[in-house]
Amino acid sequence: MSTAELERFSINQMTVKQLSMPELVEACGELGVRNVGLWREPVQSYGLEATAKLVRDAGLTVTTLCRGGFFTAIDPQERSRALADNRRAIDEAATLGTDTLVLVSGGLPAGSKDLHGARERIADALAELGPYAEGHGVRLAIEPLHPMYASDRCVVSTLAQALDLAERFPARQVGVTVDTYHIWWDDTAPAQIARAGAGGRIHTFQLADWTTPLPEGVLTGRGQIGDGSIDMREWKAYVEAAGYTGAVEVELFNDGLWARDGREVLAETAARFVEHAL
Repeated sequence: MSTAELERFSINQMTVKQLSMPELVEACGELGVRNVGLWREPVQSYGLEATAKLVRDAGLTVTTLCRGGFFTAIDPQERSRALADNRRAIDEAATLGTDTLVLVSGGLPAGSKDLHGARERIADALAELGPYAEGHGVRLAIEPLHPMYASDRCVVSTLAQALDLAERFPARQVGVTVDTYHIWWDDTAPAQIARAGAGGRIHTFQLADWTTPLPEGVLTGRGQIGDGSIDMREWKAYVEAAGYTGAVEVELFNDGLWARDGREVLAETAARFVEHAL
C-alpha cells in the first residue's frame, strides 16, 4: 500500500478498540495512515488534552468524534442532562481539532411507541445545539441506523429521515453521516445521497460490510469490508458523485476482529480499503 492509496482512508478507533491510544497512534504512523476517527470514552480515559497533543504531534487528522446524541428522552431532567453532555461532546471535538461530531439520536423511551414524537424531540435538541456547535467550529452529523435499531438505539432509520431533520437547520450546523452498513438495503438511498450532497450535508462517510448471521444483540455484526454483501465502490461512487471529497472512515464493531492483534487488524483494514474501495 502506498501513501497515496491511503490518503483518504481513516481508521475509526472502534475498529481496533483493543489498541490503547498511544498504540493506535503509533500503528497509524507505521502504516502511513494519516486519519483517525475517535470515540469519546477512550479519549476521556486517556485524557482529552493528552489525546489532542498525541494526535497533533503525530500529524494525524481527527476526522470525526463519536458520539453525541440520545435526544429522545421525555423526562425534562434526562433531556437536560443529554443536552449538557452533547455540549461537552462539542467542546471535546473542538479540542481534538475535528469539525464533525457524529450523532446517534436515541431510541424510544421506555414504554413509548411514539416514533414521531421521538423524532420531534431530536429536532428540539438540534435547535439548541446547532448554534452552539457552529460557535465552536463543529458540525453535527445525524447518523441513520439500520431499522433493527429503531426501538432501542436510533429512531432515525433512513437518510431521508435524517435529512428531513437536518434541513431544518443550516448545513454548517447539521448534516448527515452516510454509513454503508446502515443504508445499503435502501433503494432510495442513492437519491438521498445526491440530495445531501446538493445541500452540502454529507459530513462524513463510513464503511462497514453486512455479513450474516448477525450475532446475538446485533451490535457487533459489522463485517470487515470485503467479507459481506455490500459493494463498497458503488457507495463510494454515490458520495463522490454528490461532491464528497473527504475522508472515508472504516468503523467496525466485530468481536472476532477485537479478539485479534490490533495492529494486524489495522493493517488488514487498510489493505481491504485499497482492495475494495479504491
